[in-house]
Amino acid sequence: MHLSGTRSILNGLIATLIFSTLTPAIEFDISDEQSIKDAAGTSVYSMLGWYSGNETGQIPGAFPEKWWEGSALFLALLQYWHFTGDTTYNSLTSQGMEWQSGDKGDYMPSNYSSYLGNDDQMFWGLAAMLAAELKFPDVEDEFSWLSLAQGVFNTQTARWDTTTCGGGLRWQIFPYQDGYTMKNAVSNGGLFQLAARLARYTNEDKYTKWAEKIWDWSTSSPLVNNKTWNVADSTQMSNDCADAGNYQWSYNYGTYLMGAAYMYNFTSDAKWKAPVDGLLTKILKTFFPNGDVFEDTTCEPAKICNFNEILFKGLTSSWLAFTALLVPDTAEQIKPKLASSAEAAAKSCTGNSNNSCGITWYQNKWDGSTGMEQEISATNVFLANMINFDTGTFAPVTSSTGGNSSSDPNAGEENEDENKVKPITTGDKAGASILTLIFVLGWAGSMAWMLIGA
Repeated sequence: MHLSGTRSILNGLIATLIFSTLTPAIEFDISDEQSIKDAAGTSVYSMLGWYSGNETGQIPGAFPEKWWEGSALFLALLQYWHFTGDTTYNSLTSQGMEWQSGDKGDYMPSNYSSYLGNDDQMFWGLAAMLAAELKFPDVEDEFSWLSLAQGVFNTQTARWDTTTCGGGLRWQIFPYQDGYTMKNAVSNGGLFQLAARLARYTNEDKYTKWAEKIWDWSTSSPLVNNKTWNVADSTQMSNDCADAGNYQWSYNYGTYLMGAAYMYNFTSDAKWKAPVDGLLTKILKTFFPNGDVFEDTTCEPAKICNFNEILFKGLTSSWLAFTALLVPDTAEQIKPKLASSAEAAAKSCTGNSNNSCGITWYQNKWDGSTGMEQEISATNVFLANMINFDTGTFAPVTSSTGGNSSSDPNAGEENEDENKVKPITTGDKAGASILTLIFVLGWAGSMAWMLIGA
């Protein structure tokens, strides 16, 4: 018997056992505000069942093998508080986001910074930016949320690379990492989004200029086609970014859409309305192939989504919701898609006798998968539908419309009073070589799948 046949039989047996533990789906009434809040409350509770950072002896905000996912968790918790008013998880959120902020307030914590990519750091910057925009209270005597977003911006723009391809941000930060010679959509789109949001929040020209610079470079590269609105996943520096890997991932589109929406809301410049409309049309066409239910089409039909990829449509659901708030004439297209996706997602939350949610929402039933990532994405799409009840209070604020997070334009940069870096010795070099080898060997497996999926 072929191995695939054996796997099919085993999968069938496993599914039979798994699906015997089904519970009624989460109740979700798109017309009932409390129903949406209750659904999100259920998935948030399940989501936090996978988090131990608030327990004695554990590290707040830490996910050692997938550090960036902490940002996705806290992005969901920030929105849960914002849309429901439930403060249950606020202290947990503040603790985790501050603990991972790093010594310089730039989300480069010493325990993880040696193997992080620009996209990993960027997502934490977006979480801090959202906290500032939603008026999540700054923590006394700690880094402000705005300064943390500025710290990420400052360290990432300092890495803008003009050695090849005319500019752009590399995927990875360090030369020993797989992906260091690639420039990818989510890193550049994420930095574009962060710059746009800082521009709108602070009204400072440097952020506006950087948003324009990143956008113009992206559309001059193979990453973003501003005629077809195709967004490619990555491009190689070895051939001066002459072509691109064209895997289709929703969050690549979402990062650029969100940045363009912020820029249009901030400037009212028609230059930004065209990408909002173009990218939105492409997202709705590409990632809703089964009618009106969101699907990351590169991995879901083949059932090969890794834990990173499960998060993509949840993140993008949130960005679609905020796009509708920032650019109101997009709401008519966005709201029905979010509604039908949330209804389908709720039907997937019947697993393990505890309303565990699945990956493939379009099946309208639990698919047998279980994980924190599934719960985060379900939470995001449930909460995205709260925009139906917006009374002018849900849109992100700025420093002139109620935002009060403290600014530090030099965040993440070396302070003149800090000790200078010591000269590198032969012993340091030898130690660094050993550490580099350990990192390369230890993380080779995870980096391999990231080349495909992230």
